[in-house]
Amino acid sequence: MTEFLRHGARGYFRSWYNEGMPTLQWLLDHGLDLLNAAGVVGGLLFTGYSLHSEIQTRRIANLLTLTESHRDVWRELIRDSRLQRILEPHPDLESQPLTLEEEVFVNLVIQHLSIVFHALRDDLTIPPEGLRRDVWQFFSLPIPEAVWNKVKVLQNDAFVAYVESCRNWK
Repeated sequence: MTEFLRHGARGYFRSWYNEGMPTLQWLLDHGLDLLNAAGVVGGLLFTGYSLHSEIQTRRIANLLTLTESHRDVWRELIRDSRLQRILEPHPDLESQPLTLEEEVFVNLVIQHLSIVFHALRDDLTIPPEGLRRDVWQFFSLPIPEAVWNKVKVLQNDAFVAYVESCRNWK
């Protein structure tokens, strides 16, 4: 302000213009570098957002695939009358031992559950609601429990621990 009073309006603005020149010169010299840096940062932000979006899309697609596989496995139980006994709460396993078809079907369910377990553990899909309860219900039935007790020694330790924790859920 004292500059304005000392030299008048013309002197004040000439002084301001001359003081601002280094900033303007720096912008002219480094403006492209600044724009390039802003472009790189913007590109990285966009890539991060795209990657996050792709992961969410893939998790949903994996859930749809697992649901389709689940439907295919259980469709066999509906189609094949020899498998109806699997869901019975009190089958007579002494007079009618496990059949090969029953063992194969329960093994298919176990393999499907193993795939779901590993996909969930690796965060590749969205956790289905009530999975622990479903596992508990299924393996509380005598035929699935008998097959599980036969084949659990062949399964991955982490998967066995998960199924056993579900079986002890209630």
